[in-house]
Amino acid sequence: RGDYQLIVDSVETAGDGALRQAFEALKAKLQAEGLFATERKQPLPEHPTRIGVITSPSGAAVRDIISVFGRRAPFIELVIVPAAVQGREAAPQLVQALERADRAGFDAIILSRGGGSLEDLWPFNEEMVARALAACRTPPSARWAMKPISRSVTLSPTCAPLPRRRRQNC
Repeated sequence: RGDYQLIVDSVETAGDGALRQAFEALKAKLQAEGLFATERKQPLPEHPTRIGVITSPSGAAVRDIISVFGRRAPFIELVIVPAAVQGREAAPQLVQALERADRAGFDAIILSRGGGSLEDLWPFNEEMVARALAACRTPPSARWAMKPISRSVTLSPTCAPLPRRRRQNC
């Protein structure tokens, strides 16, 4: 028979728990500032003619968007605004792409990516991305392959899983 003893100075949640805590803390901060208020959300135009699509130019999400719009609304011009959608460089690139798209005079902006783990999707939860979305004069819409927890979704007037499901209010 053996004995085993652990001496613990502190305990922290790991993985999804730590990320979820960070998410909830920033969500509360932004909510207190009024960034999620319904009255801040801009309605999407009923008949857009030109939409900026912020996503990876080589991912499945962009192919799905092009395919769906090609079938359902071929008269709408889609302009791809390339950005990394995961990794260290993703959040700053998403902010730059949102700023470029907002200045370009689009009728609406789609911020999109395919699915992935919570860690893969994390750039969409960064404070800088949330603030860039909130600052957009052009109505943004968030779309993903799976419905993650994301501040991008919370700040958008609409969101929808890709590729072909109906949009839904966020």
